[in-house]
Amino acid sequence: MTTQQNASNTFIQAAKWLLPMPFTIAVLLTALTFLLAWVLTQPEANTTTPYPLTLLTHWQTGFWSLLTFAMQMMLMLVLGHVLALTKPANWLIQQVVKHCTTTAKAAAFVTLATLLVGLLNWGLGLIFGAILARKTAEAALKNSRPLNYPLIGAAGYVGLMVWHGGLSGSAPLKVAEANHFLSTQMGVLPMSTTVFSPMNLTITAALLTLLPAAMAWLGSRLIPTPTNTLQSRVGVVDWQRSETSEPPVGAQHLDQSPWTGWLLGAVILAAAVYQATQTTASEPLSFLNPNYINFTLLGLGLLLYGRLDHYITAVEQAIPSAAGIMIQFPLYAGIAGLMQHSGLITVFSSWIVTASNEVTYPIFTLLSAGIVNVFVPSGGGQWAVQGPLIVDAAAKIGVPYAKCVMALAYGDQLTNMIQPFWALPLLGITRLTAQEILPYTLYLMILGGLIYTCGLLIF
Repeated sequence: MTTQQNASNTFIQAAKWLLPMPFTIAVLLTALTFLLAWVLTQPEANTTTPYPLTLLTHWQTGFWSLLTFAMQMMLMLVLGHVLALTKPANWLIQQVVKHCTTTAKAAAFVTLATLLVGLLNWGLGLIFGAILARKTAEAALKNSRPLNYPLIGAAGYVGLMVWHGGLSGSAPLKVAEANHFLSTQMGVLPMSTTVFSPMNLTITAALLTLLPAAMAWLGSRLIPTPTNTLQSRVGVVDWQRSETSEPPVGAQHLDQSPWTGWLLGAVILAAAVYQATQTTASEPLSFLNPNYINFTLLGLGLLLYGRLDHYITAVEQAIPSAAGIMIQFPLYAGIAGLMQHSGLITVFSSWIVTASNEVTYPIFTLLSAGIVNVFVPSGGGQWAVQGPLIVDAAAKIGVPYAKCVMALAYGDQLTNMIQPFWALPLLGITRLTAQEILPYTLYLMILGGLIYTCGLLIF
């Protein structure tokens, strides 16, 4: 074992020793947020309610605010997982990943593919990257190829580090709307000034070039995952059909007839195609949202499975991987509510503003957005809360609004690499743990942070 491999292994073991599981992290973040709000914020005047009780009310108010979003993400995970279990999808991905003969090649390919899809749509990139990482590991196991699976898992998560600067970025899309909530202060910023600006296009090109190369370099220096460990994570790849020797009777013909699924799937996909054609020329991909993705995944799955009993069997296999989302999303929603209603997010942002000038303000905006994202892992929600503060400060300091919007987007997406909230779907599909992928997502975050910082300073 080389010195570099020893150093990498030591770092990985340290991360495993220091980091608890994602649910415990969510609990600890909740406690830390409560403590910071208690110390750094003040209760409203003329109130007799003890401030800790007020903070608990804020936490409880936010606790249930993401139920719809949690259901969307659970469906996205389950339906995407089910689709990946179909024979056609498995065959197609196998044709792609068979060229990933080494960890270095696999890391570069999965990183590049996930980046491209993540720039198109955040939800699609999240599920695509997770499925691609798992299928790459399945191919390596089947063909007895050495592979460092946690590195490939991290590569499949990198789409969440670029999404806010892509076509589905919440802040750029919001400020491009005619009557967005800050339009009177900053006007309307078309996508040509944000996502398609020379600065963002240059940064995106650098990410697409440097990150796959950096992951390939790291992959060539890591020891592979032991075969028995890889077998325990991805060894079971096919769903079990509930076949019966008895011929179907009565309504069972509907359960076991492939025509039932084919017909329903075709109707759903036809409706999805129609919806996609109703967008405007200025926002041709605006139809891509969690509901649309889930609707399409459902239609594709039904069409490829045909038989409804086979489809439900696959769903039952995929559902356990969504357990983390179900139990952790309410905790993060509570953190968001606590930060917003207590004014803690305003305190964080104000510190950044007072320490900034025209040159450093975009960098401090990136840093503040990254810090807030650890506590409020929602791009749209973060812009709604932090946006007014950023716009007001940008006007006072004299920094272009579009640049500040993108600085917030970069910071928001950057710390997703150390925030286990968005990694839950990937962890569910790949059966990896947060401790295993964190050393490599931290590596990606550092590289991405350097690229974003250089871009903000140069332009």
